[in-house]
Amino acid sequence: MKIIIGMSGASGAIIGIKILENLSKEKTTLILSENAKEIIGFETHYSIEQVKNMAVKTYDNSEIAVGVASGTNTFDAMVIAPCSTSTLSKIACGISDNLITRVAAISMKEKRKLIIVPRETPFSTITLKRMFELSHEGALILPPVPAFYLKPQTIEDIVNYVVGKVLEHLGVEHNLYQPYQP
Repeated sequence: MKIIIGMSGASGAIIGIKILENLSKEKTTLILSENAKEIIGFETHYSIEQVKNMAVKTYDNSEIAVGVASGTNTFDAMVIAPCSTSTLSKIACGISDNLITRVAAISMKEKRKLIIVPRETPFSTITLKRMFELSHEGALILPPVPAFYLKPQTIEDIVNYVVGKVLEHLGVEHNLYQPYQP
Protein backbone atom coordinates (compact mmCIF):
# COMPACT_ATOMS: atom_id res chain seq x y z
CA MET A 1 0.00 0.00 0.00
CA LYS A 2 1.43 3.38 -1.04
CA ILE A 3 0.45 6.13 1.41
CA ILE A 4 1.02 9.88 1.27
CA ILE A 5 1.24 11.70 4.60
CA GLY A 6 0.62 15.44 4.62
CA MET A 7 1.50 17.45 7.69
CA SER A 8 0.03 20.94 7.67
CA GLY A 9 0.50 23.79 10.09
CA ALA A 10 -1.63 22.73 13.02
CA SER A 11 -0.76 21.68 16.52
CA GLY A 12 -0.40 17.94 16.97
CA ALA A 13 2.66 17.23 14.81
CA ILE A 14 3.34 14.16 16.95
CA ILE A 15 0.28 12.47 15.41
CA GLY A 16 1.74 12.68 11.90
CA ILE A 17 5.15 11.60 13.17
CA LYS A 18 3.74 8.56 14.99
CA ILE A 19 1.77 7.57 11.89
CA LEU A 20 5.02 7.66 9.90
CA GLU A 21 6.78 5.59 12.58
CA ASN A 22 4.12 2.90 12.31
CA LEU A 23 4.10 2.60 8.52
CA SER A 24 6.62 0.94 6.26
CA LYS A 25 9.11 3.63 5.16
CA GLU A 26 9.29 2.20 1.64
CA LYS A 27 5.56 2.76 1.19
CA THR A 28 5.26 6.35 2.47
CA THR A 29 5.73 9.76 0.92
CA LEU A 30 5.71 12.84 3.16
CA ILE A 31 4.61 16.37 2.36
CA LEU A 32 5.60 19.00 4.94
CA SER A 33 4.26 22.54 5.08
CA GLU A 34 6.53 25.32 6.35
CA ASN A 35 4.32 25.75 9.41
CA ALA A 36 4.49 22.01 10.08
CA LYS A 37 8.27 22.26 10.19
CA GLU A 38 8.06 25.04 12.76
CA ILE A 39 5.55 23.12 14.87
CA ILE A 40 7.65 19.94 14.78
CA GLY A 41 10.50 22.04 16.17
CA PHE A 42 8.66 23.42 19.15
CA GLU A 43 6.18 20.62 19.92
CA THR A 44 8.45 17.58 19.65
CA HIS A 45 11.99 16.39 20.24
CA TYR A 46 12.29 15.27 16.58
CA SER A 47 14.42 17.13 14.07
CA ILE A 48 13.06 17.85 10.61
CA GLU A 49 15.69 15.47 9.18
CA GLN A 50 14.55 12.67 11.50
CA VAL A 51 10.97 13.12 10.34
CA LYS A 52 11.97 13.30 6.66
CA ASN A 53 13.96 10.08 7.05
CA MET A 54 10.80 8.22 8.10
CA ALA A 55 9.51 8.39 4.50
CA VAL A 56 10.97 7.15 1.24
CA LYS A 57 10.48 10.63 -0.28
CA THR A 58 9.69 14.04 1.20
CA TYR A 59 8.35 17.11 -0.55
CA ASP A 60 7.91 20.67 0.59
CA ASN A 61 4.31 21.84 0.37
CA SER A 62 5.34 24.49 -2.16
CA GLU A 63 6.57 21.88 -4.67
CA ILE A 64 3.55 21.70 -6.93
CA ALA A 65 5.29 20.46 -10.12
CA VAL A 66 6.24 16.99 -8.86
CA GLY A 67 4.99 13.50 -9.70
CA VAL A 68 2.62 13.10 -6.74
CA ALA A 69 0.75 16.22 -7.97
CA SER A 70 -0.51 14.26 -10.97
CA GLY A 71 -3.57 12.04 -11.08
CA THR A 72 -1.54 9.56 -13.11
CA ASN A 73 0.70 8.93 -10.10
CA THR A 74 -0.98 6.08 -8.27
CA PHE A 75 -1.19 5.83 -4.51
CA ASP A 76 -3.65 4.06 -2.23
CA ALA A 77 -4.37 6.60 0.46
CA MET A 78 -3.57 10.04 1.81
CA VAL A 79 -3.57 11.03 5.47
CA ILE A 80 -3.37 14.68 6.51
CA ALA A 81 -2.29 14.72 10.14
CA PRO A 82 -2.45 17.19 11.64
CA CYS A 83 -4.75 19.09 9.32
CA SER A 84 -5.27 22.81 9.85
CA THR A 85 -8.73 24.26 9.36
CA SER A 86 -7.28 26.32 6.52
CA THR A 87 -6.11 23.19 4.69
CA LEU A 88 -9.40 21.40 5.41
CA SER A 89 -11.41 24.34 4.10
CA LYS A 90 -9.31 24.66 0.95
CA ILE A 91 -9.82 20.97 0.17
CA ALA A 92 -13.57 21.25 0.73
CA CYS A 93 -13.76 24.28 -1.58
CA GLY A 94 -11.64 22.70 -4.31
CA ILE A 95 -8.65 24.99 -3.83
CA SER A 96 -5.41 23.23 -4.83
CA ASP A 97 -2.83 25.95 -4.22
CA ASN A 98 -0.15 23.78 -2.59
CA LEU A 99 1.00 20.17 -2.74
CA ILE A 100 -1.09 18.92 0.20
CA THR A 101 -4.32 20.37 -1.17
CA ARG A 102 -3.45 19.20 -4.71
CA VAL A 103 -2.84 15.60 -3.63
CA ALA A 104 -6.03 15.72 -1.53
CA ALA A 105 -7.94 16.89 -4.63
CA ILE A 106 -6.46 13.94 -6.55
CA SER A 107 -7.55 11.60 -3.74
CA MET A 108 -11.09 12.94 -4.00
CA LYS A 109 -11.38 12.89 -7.80
CA GLU A 110 -9.78 9.45 -8.13
CA LYS A 111 -11.90 8.06 -5.24
CA ARG A 112 -8.84 7.12 -3.19
CA LYS A 113 -8.89 6.95 0.58
CA LEU A 114 -8.46 10.36 2.24
CA ILE A 115 -8.18 10.57 6.03
CA ILE A 116 -8.18 14.02 7.59
CA VAL A 117 -7.16 14.55 11.23
CA PRO A 118 -8.35 18.11 11.97
CA ARG A 119 -6.67 19.82 14.89
CA GLU A 120 -8.83 22.63 16.22
CA THR A 121 -11.28 23.05 19.03
CA PRO A 122 -13.99 24.07 19.18
CA PHE A 123 -15.03 23.67 15.55
CA SER A 124 -16.78 26.67 14.04
CA THR A 125 -20.00 26.15 12.11
CA ILE A 126 -18.11 26.93 8.90
CA THR A 127 -15.50 24.23 9.66
CA LEU A 128 -18.23 21.74 10.56
CA LYS A 129 -19.93 22.44 7.23
CA ARG A 130 -16.63 21.86 5.39
CA MET A 131 -16.13 18.59 7.31
CA PHE A 132 -19.64 17.51 6.36
CA GLU A 133 -18.96 18.30 2.69
CA LEU A 134 -15.70 16.33 2.74
CA SER A 135 -17.33 13.40 4.52
CA HIS A 136 -20.18 13.46 2.02
CA GLU A 137 -17.58 13.23 -0.79
CA GLY A 138 -15.93 10.19 0.82
CA ALA A 139 -13.20 11.63 3.03
CA LEU A 140 -12.89 10.22 6.55
CA ILE A 141 -12.80 12.94 9.20
CA LEU A 142 -10.96 11.57 12.23
CA PRO A 143 -10.55 14.23 14.95
CA PRO A 144 -7.92 13.40 17.59
CA VAL A 145 -10.46 12.65 20.31
CA PRO A 146 -9.32 10.33 23.11
CA ALA A 147 -11.21 7.20 24.14
CA PHE A 148 -11.54 7.84 27.85
CA TYR A 149 -12.97 4.36 28.44
CA LEU A 150 -9.45 3.04 27.69
CA LYS A 151 -8.27 5.06 30.72
CA PRO A 152 -5.34 6.89 29.08
CA GLN A 153 -2.61 7.76 31.57
CA THR A 154 -0.33 9.86 29.36
CA ILE A 155 -0.44 12.06 26.28
CA GLU A 156 1.32 9.19 24.50
CA ASP A 157 -1.67 6.93 25.31
CA ILE A 158 -3.99 9.47 23.67
CA VAL A 159 -1.73 9.88 20.63
CA ASN A 160 -1.40 6.10 20.28
CA TYR A 161 -5.18 5.73 20.27
CA VAL A 162 -5.62 8.34 17.51
CA VAL A 163 -2.76 6.90 15.45
CA GLY A 164 -4.16 3.40 15.95
CA LYS A 165 -7.55 4.54 14.60
CA VAL A 166 -5.84 6.00 11.50
CA LEU A 167 -3.89 2.78 10.97
CA GLU A 168 -7.06 0.69 11.32
CA HIS A 169 -8.72 2.71 8.57
CA LEU A 170 -5.66 2.13 6.38
CA GLY A 171 -5.91 -1.62 7.05
CA VAL A 172 -2.61 -1.65 8.95
CA GLU A 173 -2.29 -3.85 12.04
CA HIS A 174 -0.90 -2.26 15.18
CA ASN A 175 -0.34 -2.77 18.90
CA LEU A 176 -0.76 0.86 19.94
CA TYR A 177 -3.70 0.20 22.23
CA GLN A 178 -5.75 -2.75 23.40
CA PRO A 179 -9.41 -2.91 22.38
CA TYR A 180 -11.92 -2.16 25.09
CA GLN A 181 -12.77 -5.21 27.19
CA PRO A 182 -15.70 -4.47 29.58
